[in-house]
Amino acid sequence: MKTHMSPQKKATIVSSSVATVLVFVKLIIGIASGSVAVLASAIDSLLDMAVSIFNFFAIKKSEEDPDAEYQYGKGKIQAIAAVIEGTVITISGIYIIYVALKKLDEGTVTTLLTPSIFAMVFSIIVTYFLVQYLLKVAEKTDNLVIKADALHYKTDLWSNAAVLVALGLVSLTGLDSIDALFGLGIGVYIIYSAYEIIVEGIEILLDKSLDGEVVAKIGEIISNHPEITSYHWLKTRTDGTTNFVEFHMVLRPNMLLLEAHRIADEVEDKMMALEKRKRWIITPHFDPYDDEDVNVAMLNGKSLAEINKAD
Repeated sequence: MKTHMSPQKKATIVSSSVATVLVFVKLIIGIASGSVAVLASAIDSLLDMAVSIFNFFAIKKSEEDPDAEYQYGKGKIQAIAAVIEGTVITISGIYIIYVALKKLDEGTVTTLLTPSIFAMVFSIIVTYFLVQYLLKVAEKTDNLVIKADALHYKTDLWSNAAVLVALGLVSLTGLDSIDALFGLGIGVYIIYSAYEIIVEGIEILLDKSLDGEVVAKIGEIISNHPEITSYHWLKTRTDGTTNFVEFHMVLRPNMLLLEAHRIADEVEDKMMALEKRKRWIITPHFDPYDDEDVNVAMLNGKSLAEINKAD
């Protein structure tokens, strides 16, 4: 019996396979030529390969159904993977800067320029098609890990182009310091590109609310329902795959539970239409009156008895 493989898992296999090929090509040329820029690109591809393999297992875990122990699922593994990927990218950037500074200090000579140039042209072509593929998967699935992978390889595309320019300039001018300077610039760019990935992952781990525009639309959906008097205590978050929404809506005190349930279904259907690629877990709470002050007091540690006494 064949098992279905999700597009995001397939994408991580493709990216890790491409990275493996590029590692061998660039590492051999980089070591043989002594080019810091090519060697830095090879190390970056090696890290790409390791991260893509890790991402495969992260996605596999995140797709597991909720169980008795993990009742909300394991979607946040994607955020952890994104933070790890961003950290790995940052470390690779720091190492590239170190190697570039070392070459500037020691003044080593770059050789085998023509094979190095061909290796980088090959790398740029392969990476370009990989980025286009990952962007399509990211757009289709809205998966954080694939978006991080696409961004990562996109930075590789620019860094590979910079390496090619550096090698061309060294070939024309004979100044080996150009190779080191470009390697230095690539290192800084790689670190800068990692920042966005790390921040997005951390925001999910800290349960940051959904995008402000989405939250506003959720509020409008609740407010615009003719049978909802008002709402409060709206809270949102995401694990990268699933959006979680909680809110209290005030209904007529004498309304039947069947009617309240119908209203909740109508509101939830409209919310889920806001981002159809995401799963939604929506938890409405029915109130006969606005008890926001009571909820705030309870959140601050007061008991119902204390609240009633104060009233």
